[in-house]
Amino acid sequence: MSGRVLVSADGVTLIGGGEVSQADLTEARARAPRLVAADGGADQALRFGEMPDAVIGDFDSISPEARAAIPKGRLHHIAEQNSTDFEKCLSRIKAPFVLALGFLGGRIDHELAVLSRISQDPARIILIGAEDIIFRAPAHFAIDLPIGSRFSLFPMGPSSGHSHGLRWPIARIGFAPNGRIGTSNEVSGPVELEITGPMLIILPRAALDAALTALQH
Repeated sequence: MSGRVLVSADGVTLIGGGEVSQADLTEARARAPRLVAADGGADQALRFGEMPDAVIGDFDSISPEARAAIPKGRLHHIAEQNSTDFEKCLSRIKAPFVLALGFLGGRIDHELAVLSRISQDPARIILIGAEDIIFRAPAHFAIDLPIGSRFSLFPMGPSSGHSHGLRWPIARIGFAPNGRIGTSNEVSGPVELEITGPMLIILPRAALDAALTALQH
């Protein structure tokens, strides 16, 4: 199977099999109304009384009950094992942005695979966890957050940049995952970044709307 499964003019909520609350799903769908489940994420969606527009994956974790409850036209089985279910979903969704739930806080190997994937993708993908949101830094990024807000940068490869509005400026720093990283910086004013290389931005969960607005400009 190849090609797009879901094309949307609106944002898409992507739900995985990790920990998700009703509040998480409600918050995400208020901003990204279309719902796609990554394999066993279908069970999560049904548990909250939500029917996914599409279920995509190799189907090694979706329950027989969920498969029976979801119309066959919405089930997209992709048997190949060279990509994760998260990757399978992203490659088959075309949307302005994706809010991804249930991919943080579970198995470390799964979480690292997800972080690796978003670090390679300039698409507007925001991972939502219990305390944080995570997304790849675009080349140019500007956001207004409360003074003192946590603003962490984590390089997924050699990275560098310039900043305004951070307590500890990042100019002339060579970042690398096995070298200098930028966690626990703080907002000191309106933030402006210029970033070269694969850098993740990690912000408090309360910054979701501000980040979403900033990424769409």
